Amino acid sequence: MAGQAQNGHADLPRKPPVVVIYSPPGMAGHLVPVAELGKLLVAQGLQVTVLLGGGDTSFLDGLAAANPALAFHCLPPAALAPDVAAACGSSFEARLFELARAANPAALLIDFFCSAALDVGAELRVPTYFFFTACVGSVAFGLYHPVIDERTTLSFRDMGGDPVHAPGLPPIPADHLAGATLDRESLSNRHFVDLGLRLCHSRGVLVNGCRSLEARAADAIVAGLCTPPGRPTPPLYCVGPLIKHDEETGASKRHECLAWLDGQPEASVVFLCFGSMGRFSAEQVKEIAAGLETSGQRFLWVVRRPPLPGAERRPPADGDDDGDIDELFPEGFLHRTKDRGLVVMSWAPQRQVLAHGAVGGFVTHCGWNSVLEAVMAGVPMLAWPLYAEQRMNRVFLVEEMRLAVPMEGYDKKMVESDEVAAKVRWLIESDGGRELRRRTRAAMRLAEEALADGGESRAALMDLARQWKSAADS
Repeated sequence: MAGQAQNGHADLPRKPPVVVIYSPPGMAGHLVPVAELGKLLVAQGLQVTVLLGGGDTSFLDGLAAANPALAFHCLPPAALAPDVAAACGSSFEARLFELARAANPAALLIDFFCSAALDVGAELRVPTYFFFTACVGSVAFGLYHPVIDERTTLSFRDMGGDPVHAPGLPPIPADHLAGATLDRESLSNRHFVDLGLRLCHSRGVLVNGCRSLEARAADAIVAGLCTPPGRPTPPLYCVGPLIKHDEETGASKRHECLAWLDGQPEASVVFLCFGSMGRFSAEQVKEIAAGLETSGQRFLWVVRRPPLPGAERRPPADGDDDGDIDELFPEGFLHRTKDRGLVVMSWAPQRQVLAHGAVGGFVTHCGWNSVLEAVMAGVPMLAWPLYAEQRMNRVFLVEEMRLAVPMEGYDKKMVESDEVAAKVRWLIESDGGRELRRRTRAAMRLAEEALADGGESRAALMDLARQWKSAADS
């Protein structure tokens, strides 16, 4: 009888297969592309659960409210054994790896900080993939890292600015590699070497990037040029750019800076924003202010107060940016620049600012989420990397993708006011700045095509969804 199961019960609708995404604790920036990927997978007929390792989840309520189609589950914080905690020392990255290992869940898509979960996936026979919230170039280097480690006994830190070579990538000054990898014998570096090997034994690597923007790196990975000898090459799925489409603030009122931008000429404003951890010394803040004033250009600047000594890597807390802001700048700066500049304390709706027609350039810390937002808005960049893998991103942006020029002096701990003035003026007024804007808008069109129906990123995502649904039905 149609619609009747053999056990006598009417056939019930089959539930969509569940995809679990395992993300590390205390890293809100990694969750932006995770949430966007999750929404795209739901649109392909899958259920998505985001599993968070134990840690700071204070931001989670707003994220869950903004993404009702996704289920979020937090693991309890995992305590580290005293000897493990001692071995981690002050390395933020090493602690993330060990926390992920201690709270090892079953997972399908795992953040690279959660690589220990690959073992659980294998044990439970769950197809396990990595999801890189960084660029394709970072995947290429990550795969090749064990090869470099095998061939040299030097720490990257000891190599200074000597170039490090990897297939599909421009030469990378050794001191521009991720800070966690600079000391060869450190626990965090050993984790990253191990990550390169673990990638090879996954079912594939998803990356928040666009193949057409990083073709050389993608081709090198697919050709097996980055994989350590004797290891299989994991399939590569470029599924980006995945950027946040709605500002998750819970507020309906339009930010004041957007109204200010409405009154500025097209492509005339330089936007300066350095991420949630982007704080400078008092001296550097004054150098930036002096440079902006000298440049004569319009600017929108998101400013945070200088960190207290020893708190440079601590996320800013509520109240850190309160108080009189005049004291941060050269005397009279805000008054003298009030007709062409706006200073915003702590936060601005970055995606909406970059998408505004008045913005003609972006001074950025080169965090990958910020880079992708600039690319999708067609806004050229001045690169000022601060920490983590941002210096490596600067190399890819400047030398490979040619979508940015660097602010000189960032690697010497001080960008002087003359450099700020010259680069800001160059970006807005020069033929070189106009050519950079043209290239960025061409990159924007490539990224839009990749995400559109029939585009390479859309096709990669649909291919994965078909594989997972087919496996669930078999």
